[in-house]
Amino acid sequence: MSLLLLLLVLTEVNPTPTLVILSAANGPLYWLLQLLLLFVLVVPVKPLTTPYQQTASALASHPILRTPYNQLSMSQQTITAVLFDYGMVLSGPPDPAAWIRLKQIFHADEPAFHAAFWNHRDDYDRGALNAVTYWQAVANDLHQTLTPTQLAELIAADNILWTQPNQPMIDWAATLQRANIKTGILSNIGDEMERGILAHFPWLQNFNHHTFSHRLRMAKPDLAIYHHAAEGLATPPSEILFLDDREENIAAARTAGMTAIQYTTHPAFIESMTTQNLTHLLHP
Repeated sequence: MSLLLLLLVLTEVNPTPTLVILSAANGPLYWLLQLLLLFVLVVPVKPLTTPYQQTASALASHPILRTPYNQLSMSQQTITAVLFDYGMVLSGPPDPAAWIRLKQIFHADEPAFHAAFWNHRDDYDRGALNAVTYWQAVANDLHQTLTPTQLAELIAADNILWTQPNQPMIDWAATLQRANIKTGILSNIGDEMERGILAHFPWLQNFNHHTFSHRLRMAKPDLAIYHHAAEGLATPPSEILFLDDREENIAAARTAGMTAIQYTTHPAFIESMTTQNLTHLLHP
């Protein structure tokens, strides 16, 4: 009778009726009941499930639902537009010869010129300064006065500085355009630089929209400029892939709701696109 009592305890069943039946059993019936109880204890019984329970179980075990939201691959998002930074993405590193020419005009050493060049660059990009007042501010930092000829040379050399093409990205942008995928440019850039690069690179006109910072009196990483670019492309931020070389601009784009990849080198860019399951955009 020990097996019966164990079963009743484990299943929390009222033992009284069963004990009455077992006490009435004699001989073979007694042993038959014991064997039956042994079978129940040893052989597991698969619980019955309703169709609703089966569906819920299947959904709960699905890989997508078991993956945290922030770990879902970007292939599950719809990208209908690609937004490019200009400098260091569509263009390559600054032209060394142009940089040397800028320093020569000021007769300045590298540390002094580097500091003066960047000290007022954000104001130039934001349109608070135009090309003339920007270079006058640089000259003031270097304790110099510019002649009209020097000013014209500085503007020309500055434009050349940023005209080294990054051909793989230029070619990819053209591929996207042929596939009718929207392309745009979002660049921190001053007034004369905009005129210079548009004159130097006719292919820039093939982009659906240009967002140049000086026109708006704002610049990356201001969130408003990302929303302006999205409006210009007539595309929700969630459907835009943004590419930039600066980490703070990438972070701001993500805050604005865009998918963003920091561009450093072209092999690293291809690897990032592959890792994030966006290779279908490389060959649309």
